Amino acid sequence: MPALCRDCLTRFDAGRRCPACGRPRIVAHAELFDLAIAHMDCDAFYASVEKRDNPELCDKPVIIGGGKRGVVSTACYIARIKGVRSAMPMFQALKLCPEAVVVRGRMEVYVETSRRIRAMMEEMTPAIEPLSLDEAFMDLTGTEKLHGVPPAVMLARLTRRMQAELGITGSIGLSHNKFLAKIASDLDKPRGFSVIGAAETVEFLDPRPVGLIWGIGAVGQAALDKAGIRTFADLRRWDRQDLHARFGSMGDRLWHLARGQDHRRVSRNAPMKSLSSETTFFEDTSDPDLLDGHIWRLAEKVSDRLKAKRIAGRVVVLKLKRADFTLISRRRSLEDATQLTDRIYRAAKAMFDQVPQGKPYRLLGVGVSDMVAEDHADRSGNLLDPQEAARIKAERASDEIRRKFGADAIVKGRSLR
Repeated sequence: MPALCRDCLTRFDAGRRCPACGRPRIVAHAELFDLAIAHMDCDAFYASVEKRDNPELCDKPVIIGGGKRGVVSTACYIARIKGVRSAMPMFQALKLCPEAVVVRGRMEVYVETSRRIRAMMEEMTPAIEPLSLDEAFMDLTGTEKLHGVPPAVMLARLTRRMQAELGITGSIGLSHNKFLAKIASDLDKPRGFSVIGAAETVEFLDPRPVGLIWGIGAVGQAALDKAGIRTFADLRRWDRQDLHARFGSMGDRLWHLARGQDHRRVSRNAPMKSLSSETTFFEDTSDPDLLDGHIWRLAEKVSDRLKAKRIAGRVVVLKLKRADFTLISRRRSLEDATQLTDRIYRAAKAMFDQVPQGKPYRLLGVGVSDMVAEDHADRSGNLLDPQEAARIKAERASDEIRRKFGADAIVKGRSLR
């Protein structure tokens, strides 16, 4: 059976250890050198960057997130063993892992690291579809003629370079389509390399829960469960027409995925539809000053990510969840697309001011949608707001100071509320 040493990249017939270097980090599969669709997912990316930059954190549980009223952005694997998960309220995470070191995220550092990983991918193939800063699909079909080695070797070389040059580890999923490649990348984290071949697809999927279907959501999962569909084998027993009658257009997708079929191409130019940030409060609050401070901080986070990705949005979105879990969502279209904190904040604040006041909220979110390139953003001023130009100039100056001296080099008073 074809095998590859992930440390020295030697190719050989399967064994327990590499015949060249003697190490056990090998991957073996009958279709290893025939498959070309991959998904690479960095391991606990934000936490890994923090541990890389601060070696004192290496053997400690690390949580990336805000204060006690915030939520967990991500956690290292040491903290995950204790039950800490992304999006978990911070107070709950600290109950599970009181010895954890909580670190505020440094988005500009994560973005720069992500760009360097992306540059490594670009050397392998132009067919890259990023899903976020720390994961992407790649199609390496036909690249063996260019690089002289199969895609599997290039992928092992990528993760080796990431660790050697950036101090970041990643896990690889290799298969014959995107759906299975993404499942594979999560099978053996961290530092994993898993393969799902075409010949074994149905046998692999049948006993596994349908919750593996990416994007199914809690509502979709509940609907499948109500229909008695808990595993892929359950799903595969359904007739295609019956699935369509029960679940609409989603039924066709489910029928194909039950058989491991996914005809989506790796799309380099897949547009980002929206970008947002939200926070869940430790205690429900109706304090207008406190909520105003959160709106500013969320707008600032969204703005930072827009600037890092060099995009902008035409629509600002405000999301509120009340103590009784009632969800309120508001949208406002702007005359000109923006990536500026000031404009995002003012649009979100105007929508918040129109919502009935006095009732406590447990969650607040700010986002943008209807994306365009940054070249098409912030080209016109607001004639009704003569102070806007000065605020924008100050924001651009603040961005430059933060870029040179770090995110905490300058802080706006409003963000301290």
